[in-house]
Amino acid sequence: MSVRMGLSAVLFFSLCPVCLCGEHSLEDRLAPLAKDHKGKVALAVKNLETGESYYFNADEVMPTASLIKIAVLIDLYQQAQEGKLKLTDRVVLRAADKVPGSGILTEHFSDGAEFSLRDAARLMIAFSDNTATNLVLERVGIKSVNERTKAWGFPETRINAKVFRGSKTSVDPERTRRFGLGSTTAREMVGILEQLQTGDRLRPFYKQAVLNHLSKNADKDKFKRMLPSDAVVNHKDGSTSDTRTDAGLILAPGGIVAVCVLTTNNSDRRWQSDNAGNLLCARVAKEVYEHFSIVETSKPK
Repeated sequence: MSVRMGLSAVLFFSLCPVCLCGEHSLEDRLAPLAKDHKGKVALAVKNLETGESYYFNADEVMPTASLIKIAVLIDLYQQAQEGKLKLTDRVVLRAADKVPGSGILTEHFSDGAEFSLRDAARLMIAFSDNTATNLVLERVGIKSVNERTKAWGFPETRINAKVFRGSKTSVDPERTRRFGLGSTTAREMVGILEQLQTGDRLRPFYKQAVLNHLSKNADKDKFKRMLPSDAVVNHKDGSTSDTRTDAGLILAPGGIVAVCVLTTNNSDRRWQSDNAGNLLCARVAKEVYEHFSIVETSKPK
């Protein structure tokens, strides 16, 4: 081999997309993370612009924890679009409404506090507020949320009851027992996100409002944890003692990517930032972002 040819070869291999060489594909990046996790894992990833995708146990029905609040949010805004309610409708916080867990209403708002249905939705997503979620569900109805996801083509994505009110409000006691607050599959959740981003079920005003809510999610332990500080992530996460989940739209240099990570039966049940489920969500998001950053930078100019 001549010196010129040798240098050309080095230059080619330094510039060519590693994914085209059979290395560092989405599967190469993500499968080891899923297989090493001590717990049950399902993943789904789809670049909504190129179609490149990866699925791992993606049709397994899994608990969602608070991730299911995405479905509640979508139904709220579709009902508003249909004229069944107004986002300016007022809700009043009562002592009986307050439930434990994530959020700020229970600890920081007085009985009788009044705010709009839109603000309740903001609290439901930004702070995963459980009390706010129940106030929204009181207006839209649990059955309506499930009918909506079924109509969109996602029958396994279901909310089973109000938060911390399963014994009194469950619409499916067996699913409540098996999955807790809600259930989905990784494939279905990515499908919902794809329809939200690219479909026309929600008119632009309502679609943008839903995406804006998801962009305000305050959680920094999962998808956002290892991404650049300026990365845009429209997502909702969830946590219980043995479950960690996150799903959303990551705006990578190489396209908008729908991502869902579901874990349950986790060995690590600590309520700490470095919980293994949190870290898995973070590492998946990082690998996805980097993969589609490399793809973008390797495109011919």
